Amino acid sequence: MPGGSARTFLLVRSLQLEIFHCMVEALGPFRLTPAQYMVLSLASNHGQLSTAELARRFQIAPQSMNQTVASLLRKGVISRRESPAHRRILHIELTPQGRKLLRQCDAVIDRVERRAFKSLELEELEAFRRTIQKALPASANSANSTPRN
Repeated sequence: MPGGSARTFLLVRSLQLEIFHCMVEALGPFRLTPAQYMVLSLASNHGQLSTAELARRFQIAPQSMNQTVASLLRKGVISRRESPAHRRILHIELTPQGRKLLRQCDAVIDRVERRAFKSLELEELEAFRRTIQKALPASANSANSTPRN
């Protein structure tokens, strides 16, 4: 590595683990996992997504996403609606309770992000986001097209 610095992927992974830990703590009072929060956020920002589409965006097995979706259904924060184009596809949408919960969680996660990136100026943070989006595969970029502060 140039200059003896840590490998980039190790730095990214360390940052991801730190942020994940902070998210677990922040979302604990809402009884949500980071994955459940991200599903709520994607369902809110990207409209009609199926469980299969969510699994592809998260790059996980459909069975794993089915468990996450089932948990959110039991909590009453999402519902499933038959696709008008294909009756076997069920789209996920937020319930009113889910929209309220997402607003509450967004406020908490905004604080987590501000703490995590407090050492960066706004311009540096925006450049960091653009750099990450450029480095991600195209499929992940579509899931991250709406950056948050």
